[in-house]
Amino acid sequence: MSRPAGKRRDAVARKPVTLTQDPHGRRGAREKVLEVAIGRELRAFRRQQSITVAELAQQTGLSAGMLSKIENGNISPSLTTLQALSHALSVPLTAFFRGYEERRGVVHTPAGQGADVERAGTRAGHQYNLLGHLGSNASGVVMEPYLITLSKKTDVFPVFQHEGLELIYMLEGEVGYRHAESLFDLRPGDSLFFDADAPHGPEELRRLPIRYLSVICYPQSG
Repeated sequence: MSRPAGKRRDAVARKPVTLTQDPHGRRGAREKVLEVAIGRELRAFRRQQSITVAELAQQTGLSAGMLSKIENGNISPSLTTLQALSHALSVPLTAFFRGYEERRGVVHTPAGQGADVERAGTRAGHQYNLLGHLGSNASGVVMEPYLITLSKKTDVFPVFQHEGLELIYMLEGEVGYRHAESLFDLRPGDSLFFDADAPHGPEELRRLPIRYLSVICYPQSG
């Protein structure tokens, strides 16, 4: 629901959120990195073939608990175990190691040097500045971070609808941002996180110029 006028800063009781991943956590020993790489590849192969953990356990004679620990990088599988998995999934044994020491991409974009891009629905006075982009990567996820600047009011506002999730973080100005049936009043410091498959976009440009970060995340194809 959008915020009612005049109640914008009212405190709202929220339940604490428990995160399963430590954003500041560090990988342990080198062996742990190898275990994680093997687990990631095993999960990817299993999902590509639409095989459940229970089905793979039945094919290999391993327990479902053991397979879950391998996929999560919690244990180091033996060569015998990897051979059984290789046979069941019809992949080379070496395929489980392809992510080990794989080069990890990084993009540094100095201030003002992001690439100007044209997005469907772009209008005059609407600037989309791509802050970085990684192609194929081990995470299986693609992220597109944009710095969006709206400097002129136009007759028709862009409405977007695409796969994935999107996060908006307001930097400057004020906008009424549409998501499906709701209209949200966004000001500097506000954020909006949503399913991007619903129609969305800046509907009311209330105070110009407007600048906000838009981070789109969707599954990597191929």
